[in-house]
Amino acid sequence: MWRSVFPKSRQVGHPRRGAGAALRAGVVATLNVIGGAGLAQESREPALQANHSARMADLAPVQADAVYDKYRLRNGETFEQLRLHYATLGTPHRNAQGEVDNAVMVLHWTGNSGASLLTPEYINSLFAPSRPLDANHYYLIFPDNLGHGLSSRPGDGLRARFPHYGYNDLVDLQHKLITETLGIKRLHAILGMSMGGMNAWQWAEAYPDNVKGIMPVVALPVPISGRNLLWRRIVIANIRNDPDWQRGDYVKPPLGFEEGFQVLRMMIDGVPHLQEVVNNTKAAEDFMAAAAKQNAQSDPNDLLYSLEASQDYDPEPGLGTIKAKVYALNFSDDEFNPDGLGLLQSRMKLVKNGSYVVQTGSPDSFGHLTMAHPSLWAARVREFMNSLERSGRE
Repeated sequence: MWRSVFPKSRQVGHPRRGAGAALRAGVVATLNVIGGAGLAQESREPALQANHSARMADLAPVQADAVYDKYRLRNGETFEQLRLHYATLGTPHRNAQGEVDNAVMVLHWTGNSGASLLTPEYINSLFAPSRPLDANHYYLIFPDNLGHGLSSRPGDGLRARFPHYGYNDLVDLQHKLITETLGIKRLHAILGMSMGGMNAWQWAEAYPDNVKGIMPVVALPVPISGRNLLWRRIVIANIRNDPDWQRGDYVKPPLGFEEGFQVLRMMIDGVPHLQEVVNNTKAAEDFMAAAAKQNAQSDPNDLLYSLEASQDYDPEPGLGTIKAKVYALNFSDDEFNPDGLGLLQSRMKLVKNGSYVVQTGSPDSFGHLTMAHPSLWAARVREFMNSLERSGRE
């Protein structure tokens, strides 16, 4: 069963999860510390930013929880009560058949939540009036994936006794939220970043009749391998092999967790950007200090579970079965998904209705973390949404 609960005053970053809220804000905050202004489009257009902010004043996110009792994961492990938090922007539109036809689900990356997609830059770049996902036109849905944000997660108290989930479970829960809790038969689109992009690939295969188009950002349609797999295993090993971890019942965060996070923070940034900003010993030390400060707000068990969850991700065998329109976006300076390997280019040939763009990186972009700066790629979202609109509502 599910129960939808709408708190009267809960807002993004509610203090009931102060540490989680700080982590969700930390990615962009750390980028600003390390990379200066970040060269966001809005910082160059203050009048436009103020105008969009004012026009979004009446489009505050609506926060809610769906609660599922006795929820069973694919591996057989069960939650007595599973909470899935989500936020929405905009209003559902119903077609002549009474079905919602303007719903777009926006999916976050590992270690973050829907709140990371409701920052001023995201809103002003993608969701404000006249932007590609104008909330006056689309009904936008932002789930906190299981194990993240305000949804049930190991850091709530169960720690290592938390049921072990996989990416397929995340997609199953998203589907349950959309089709059962919200009563939406078919999504107009899914926009997903990194983990969220991988979930988008999975959606298109697992639920082909429930989504019209997907836009995976920095997410390859192949099993996680190479650098992307190595950093995950390095961080997992650093946590599990540290005596301070105490099989999840740690008193203080393990040092291996802190060191592993610094490796992660280096890997997800862009090589040209790091070459530009980490140009002396002091800059390197500042980078490490900023990463340590950001990491201090996170929970080792939450990260451990989210990294291990990716082991069941493998959309490659089903690429030829995808019915949805696919528009994949990657960045040439993304070291997690090295463009030189040609993995996106070769696999997209298997997708019947697919296209892709590899956007050129620069000292002004952030590699994999360019996903946290949508002002740099909002034009690609507009291209994707325009292509869906041209094909007409179904």
